[in-house]
Amino acid sequence: MAPHLLHHHLLLLLHLLLLGPLPYVFSVGINYGTLGNNLPSPKKVAQLLQSTLIDKVKIYDTNPDILEAFSNTGIDLIVAVENYHVANISKDVAASDEWFATRVQPFIPATSVVAICVGNEYLTTTEENLDPDALVQAMQNLHAVLLKRGLDRKIKVTTPHSMAVLASSFPPSSSTFATKLLPTMSSIVGFLADTGAPFMVNAYPYFAYRDNPSSVDMEYALLGNSTGVHDPKGYIYHNMLDAQIDAVRSAIDAVGFGNMSVEITVSESGWPSKGEPGDTAATPDNAKTYNTRLIERAQSNKGTPMKPKAKTEIFVFALFNENKKQGDTSERNFGIFNGDGSKVYSVDLSCEFCSNGGALEKMSWTSGRVRGPSVWCVAKPHADEKVLQTVLDFCCGPGGVDCREVYESGDCFEPDKVHAHASYAMNAYYQMHGRNYWNCDFKGTGLVTFSDPSYGTCRYPQQ
Repeated sequence: MAPHLLHHHLLLLLHLLLLGPLPYVFSVGINYGTLGNNLPSPKKVAQLLQSTLIDKVKIYDTNPDILEAFSNTGIDLIVAVENYHVANISKDVAASDEWFATRVQPFIPATSVVAICVGNEYLTTTEENLDPDALVQAMQNLHAVLLKRGLDRKIKVTTPHSMAVLASSFPPSSSTFATKLLPTMSSIVGFLADTGAPFMVNAYPYFAYRDNPSSVDMEYALLGNSTGVHDPKGYIYHNMLDAQIDAVRSAIDAVGFGNMSVEITVSESGWPSKGEPGDTAATPDNAKTYNTRLIERAQSNKGTPMKPKAKTEIFVFALFNENKKQGDTSERNFGIFNGDGSKVYSVDLSCEFCSNGGALEKMSWTSGRVRGPSVWCVAKPHADEKVLQTVLDFCCGPGGVDCREVYESGDCFEPDKVHAHASYAMNAYYQMHGRNYWNCDFKGTGLVTFSDPSYGTCRYPQQ
């Protein structure tokens, strides 16, 4: 490395280290199911999700087309072992290693896989011949594979549960796991505590309201600021989702892990836009209200009454209506989008400075830019502005890149935002230094994209 480039790298490192750890801004995740015959290709889905605030996607298998499509998008992916395959994974570490080597390994690190879900609602499903012990063993085997490959810190192993693993969910402060599941749940929670993986729960206030409309307040179910439901220990709940999260937390505490750090992730939550005849809750308006509030909740970094500082990651269910999904009408109508890319109802997923910004509103799933050989570097949508300002100062400082376009008279001055200016400067630095992936890191705030971020008269340079 040339001396002047080494000086620049060291200066950037010094600047970023002085700022301390990057504050973590919680992302918004979404579930991407594929039980439909009218859905867009994974490539189109991945390209257009880059123009939204969604930066984590959870799928229900290891579909190679999806894994390939999400490479180099900056979107994290959560993959899954299907319920029917858990028994095979549980046999031994060799079987787990073969599964990982064929299903996941070929796509990383280009595709950012951050978690493996072993099964889905495995312990409470109606599927026959599913051994609870096999679930725990499969999780342990997969973790052993990741440990051996040095990937255990990057990729976590967990399993999503339904609320049915609880004996009861109210009052939240006295909730416990169902008696018959206690041994298994204790083993799972212990595994999650030991490996730093989250406890995943699929939580749906919709079902609670639909099945008990006379005893559940609609606004309480819709995450509205209702008058509040009181727990005997003094906690006041203004929405059902918080109560469900705290019920899970109490159950975790009850099996002896209250003093250990086990984060809770809402792996699924949503509201259908259509249901069976007579289902007055499943409407587009209610779905819009719930998911809008859910997305706001996901971004807010707020805790729950029981643990105000304990942040909860949330995955919206779901991206698409799935017309081939089994079950009643509501099961096929949880999507924000129809298969043709039109919105079922209006929910704001826009991200002002994402690459290809605004594409979700302007482009159909059947059209769009063709990816070419060009590649750019931009700031991540949720990057901390203090870090971005330091990156901007470094890139545009003495011996840095030409930043005249982001000055007041430049074509890229508007919008006059740190995020926009930093994106331009980061890309100029990335292009000048050879477009190596490490040239677009900037302490985790940079994102490599194949979509040209240029807009209006502002042209982002490319090599």
